[in-house]
Amino acid sequence: MPDTIRRVEYYYVTAPDKPGEGARIFSALRDAGVNLLAAHAFPTARKSQIDVVPADTVAFLSAAKNAGLKLSKPKAMFLIEGDDRVGALTSTLSRLGTAGINVTALTAVRTGTGRFGALLWVNAKDVRKAAETLGV
Repeated sequence: MPDTIRRVEYYYVTAPDKPGEGARIFSALRDAGVNLLAAHAFPTARKSQIDVVPADTVAFLSAAKNAGLKLSKPKAMFLIEGDDRVGALTSTLSRLGTAGINVTALTAVRTGTGRFGALLWVNAKDVRKAAETLGV
């Protein structure tokens, strides 16, 4: 089966880089019934940045507001899902490289028996061209 590539909106929130902050944020979203397609967190400037891809943006924005979370403006990334195999992302990365599009970040993980998922970021100025290149 071919890979599924979707352009998705994500938001990020910064939080103190200390124990329990991620649990506080994700608990608030869970308690509001918000489902996430993906999440990615990493340290930045002595804080943590948490990128979240909501399944339902309206519900997410409402829950984030009620939890007092200060969100970024919506940004774009690509969510890739497919059958796990050797070199699973090679074709996607080659297509972007051939089109002159630099991948600024990539996170991939095996998601279960025979499946993988990945998050792929490009510069904001390249999102439209990347979407066209990837056929999304």
